Amino acid sequence: MTNIIGLKPGPKERPARAPAPEVRLVTVDAESAGQRLDNFLFRHLKGVPKTHVYRIIRSGEVRVNKGRVQADSRVEEGDVVRLPPVRVTAAPAPSAPTAPARDFDLLMEDEVLLAVNKPAGTAVHGGSGVSFGVIEQLRAARPTARFLELVHRLDRETSGILLVAKRRSALTALQAQFRTRETGKTYLALVDGDWPARRKVLDAPLARYLLPPKDGAAEGERRVKVVDKDHPDAMRALTLVRVLARLQLPGDDAPMSLLAVTIKTGRTHQIRVHLAHEGHPIAGDDKYGDFERRRTLARLGLRRMFLHAWRLRFQHPVSEAPVALQAALPDELAQLLPPQALVALTDPHDEH
Repeated sequence: MTNIIGLKPGPKERPARAPAPEVRLVTVDAESAGQRLDNFLFRHLKGVPKTHVYRIIRSGEVRVNKGRVQADSRVEEGDVVRLPPVRVTAAPAPSAPTAPARDFDLLMEDEVLLAVNKPAGTAVHGGSGVSFGVIEQLRAARPTARFLELVHRLDRETSGILLVAKRRSALTALQAQFRTRETGKTYLALVDGDWPARRKVLDAPLARYLLPPKDGAAEGERRVKVVDKDHPDAMRALTLVRVLARLQLPGDDAPMSLLAVTIKTGRTHQIRVHLAHEGHPIAGDDKYGDFERRRTLARLGLRRMFLHAWRLRFQHPVSEAPVALQAALPDELAQLLPPQALVALTDPHDEH
């Protein structure tokens, strides 16, 4: 390149610097009313990793009406959500694996909602190391559906009834029923030991906490424990228990109990923690059960947690008619039970 004498090179052009992120206050509109806080944030913080979104919620940087909240809190119309300064990735993030289309066992479907029988081992949604779950696979299987949202959650290890709304109005109406305890949710749980017949009501507050991080992870796994009612993070949790059968698994001499468990509150890991706290952990529970006992049960054929969302009662969001659903016990669980236990599940005198 030829240099022109006497001409000084001009300053190098610097790329424009992105403006520093600032605190934002977002008012919840009618369309977003009833959403979980984490889902609301995912929409307003596009480009921010989900792990970081959960971190700023836990740290208290996200506030709703100036108060601290949990990720599963619901936002209502008119709420003011404080979004802390977070730098959104300008470049497009690597695309997540496309969820494969999947049709699940349908228990019911109409114009505003559907109910599926979720298999164990399948998450209800992507996140926390899971690329996709039931809702993403349903959307892939129904590309013309304008609206599909989870009404509630089930643990990844839990099988059974899962409701999905096909309209925003149905979602908010059903979630209101769950919040006000107008629904009836009953699970089947196989637990170690002879459950005392007189122990029918478990009313013990729960609190979430994190285990110490492992293998260089930023934070540890989430856990839940029973706490005193005066604990600063205590959340009331109410569980009703009824013994359906007392049994022993073939090849095992340890007593076990098949329980119908109805929850009146929907806390994270509520059934698992309440039953384990009573000294009767759910068979196969890898978080709150005994490791050696779990290995023994695996040799007998139980390779998952024996917890199944069995029955669900609610009011239809449009017709207001009562709806009662039941999901049959999966084959991998039913085949483990002796005949008298299976008979207990079909007792015509059993209340729905």
